[in-house]
Amino acid sequence: MTGKRRSISVVLPNYNGKHLMELFIPSVLAALQTSQIDYEFIVVDDCSTDHSVEFIQQAYPAIILLVNERNAGFSYTCNQGIRKATKELVFLLNSDVRLTPDYFEAQFSYFDLENTFGVMGRIMNFDEKKIEDAARFPSYKGAKFKANTFYYLENEDSPTLTCYLSGANALVDRQKLSLLDGFNEIYSPFYFEDFDLGLRAWKMGWLLYYEHQSICYHQVSSSTNKVNKSNFVKITYNRNSFILQYIHLNGPKRFFWLVQLFTITLAGHLIKGEFWILKSLRQFISKQKEIKESRRQIKANQIKLNSSIQLNDIIKMIRSSLVKQKIKWL
Repeated sequence: MTGKRRSISVVLPNYNGKHLMELFIPSVLAALQTSQIDYEFIVVDDCSTDHSVEFIQQAYPAIILLVNERNAGFSYTCNQGIRKATKELVFLLNSDVRLTPDYFEAQFSYFDLENTFGVMGRIMNFDEKKIEDAARFPSYKGAKFKANTFYYLENEDSPTLTCYLSGANALVDRQKLSLLDGFNEIYSPFYFEDFDLGLRAWKMGWLLYYEHQSICYHQVSSSTNKVNKSNFVKITYNRNSFILQYIHLNGPKRFFWLVQLFTITLAGHLIKGEFWILKSLRQFISKQKEIKESRRQIKANQIKLNSSIQLNDIIKMIRSSLVKQKIKWL
């Protein structure tokens, strides 16, 4: 059962990914054509210097091309495409992902359910031997909220809930995504945007799913690997981790997370000589006004939708969905 066919706006953010788009855009077009649906393809370029813009203009003139005036990072770049999108669903896709031809076939049925926010497929390493991303199970480590435990259900007929959708391959209801105003740009330039979006969707009373039969393959570029070793990336990653916790935790959990942050977490980094963590903390503190506004917006949207769901409820709902199920933990 594939469900009602729905139109799709593909939104692909790009920064110096010409070589990746050359390899993988054909697989996206093949999957869209296999499903025989109405679609539009939007590429948003974040000031690339590798002739990405010229490549799209020449090789794919039918693609809608947007170009940022400044290098602004993942959230801002995706949001430009989301606001341009006109179809029923938005497919958020990374440039380093190859889709299988039948990728969308098992996903349409989820959107026959009124409270579906979105669905993601299985992400495999490019050698096709290891699952890189699947459904995510939420839990606490101390007072910190985490979702880094992967799983899927061995019974393929049962829908699988996930804490959030990977920004690499998320198929999302456009109207719901627009109500949330897309990704929160407080996380620019990168990291934790998709986690935050998933939590905001859950808090509205919407459900997020993982479909094991929809398979795609992820290739990490060598340039990305080099960047990921820099202190800039470590500083940004930790700052955004702190921002996520402070936005979404409430009550005693939020207080105890702050205690945990300024004692155990901070001491652990300093003992190892990782003094860059102080920059993460300073940047986190400087974002307090934006964090306060993010929390206010979540509360306003919850009032609008008559929802009171919080992090503990998300854990309970996902845990309840797994009762009497055969679970494969990764």
